Amino acid sequence: MVDSRHSADATRAGHALDAANFFLADVRDGLGPYLAIYLLTEQKWDEASIGLVMSLATMAGIVAQTPAGALVDATRAKRMIMIVAAIIVTASSLLLPVMTSFWPVAISQSIANAAGVIFAPAIAAVSLGIFGARAFTARVGRNETFNHAGNAIGAVIAGAAAYALGPSAVFYLMAVMSAGSLVSVLAIPERAIDHDVARGLSHQADGGAPERGEQPSGLGILLTCRPLMIFAICVALFHLANAAMLPLVGQKLALQDKNLGTSLMSACIAAAQLVMVPMALLVGARADRWGHKRFFLAALLILPLRAVLYTLSDDKAWLVGVQLLDGVGAGIFGAIMPVIVADLMRNTGRFNVAQGAVITAQSIGAALSTALAGFIVVHGGYSAAFLALGAIAALAVIVCWLLLPETRGSEAPHSNAAPSPAIAAE
Repeated sequence: MVDSRHSADATRAGHALDAANFFLADVRDGLGPYLAIYLLTEQKWDEASIGLVMSLATMAGIVAQTPAGALVDATRAKRMIMIVAAIIVTASSLLLPVMTSFWPVAISQSIANAAGVIFAPAIAAVSLGIFGARAFTARVGRNETFNHAGNAIGAVIAGAAAYALGPSAVFYLMAVMSAGSLVSVLAIPERAIDHDVARGLSHQADGGAPERGEQPSGLGILLTCRPLMIFAICVALFHLANAAMLPLVGQKLALQDKNLGTSLMSACIAAAQLVMVPMALLVGARADRWGHKRFFLAALLILPLRAVLYTLSDDKAWLVGVQLLDGVGAGIFGAIMPVIVADLMRNTGRFNVAQGAVITAQSIGAALSTALAGFIVVHGGYSAAFLALGAIAALAVIVCWLLLPETRGSEAPHSNAAPSPAIAAE
């Protein structure tokens, strides 16, 4: 009877997670690249100011990210913190149309970013807590599939609405998606979540029951696990190269045709998100067989190619077409990142705070990316900015290739155990 009830709860939770990932797709990142277009075309800001406000908002996320991961590890109210975060992000974005000066916009978007950082570790933790370590890779792939589907459909709707009603239409779409996310998160059965497993503390071994009574490793493991630090560096470089690319493309499109700028940005997003769906499914189905590092390296390799291709033409169809490559790289990255962190933090009880630390590195890269790209565009043009970002991506490829070990099947060091060779000797 207990097993039957647990199976029913897991099935219900899986469907609720599908819906939550779909609706949170347009909530978790706030306005994202639409912010740049809105400020450029409606508020008449220059590219440097846009890059600065986006960087300040990202810095707020940096400050909040690791504490958010620690909170997810510690709390049993994982559903509630996602609901509160969704409300804060949506409210901050809906207030933007009444703001015209720099600091109100910067503060509102900083609040939204700080709240939004809770979603990634919380969704990963709930998934791990319900489905366990063995099914985690497949579940993350499914999460990302529904996330990208939500982004693609949201982008299509946003593009059509912006064409008919103007760029501010994306604010109201976010409100609708936020309401759907609240209902979906509440539909996840609380009793289906094993909060020990959710923090990476107790994992099932060989199909047996999870071990109990384990204690979390000290937070020092974040600094002593060398592969985790190398992975964080690669992630930071990935986002230093990647974060500014889509906003730059959006600005180029908007400068060519103000009326179509938001709609063309939506086309870019939708095109990429549609490609991300099969990429996420591929990671979920094959990463445990083919190797986790191989998939991560493939995501990195896409970036230099994409950067060069953006410089070859300003044609609208070309720019949207090149954006399909973002779907390949980002689709793989989004699905494999939490899997690699789970590999490295297995049995430490620090999965979510480690994930928060890695996303902090990611956010640092993203914050520097938009500011750097805006500066280069003002002084050297768009092509120079794309090539600089591509060179950073090439550096990430080299670091990953030479220094990051294959993490699949690795055992992370526990506070009361010696490090395994895969972790300590690399």
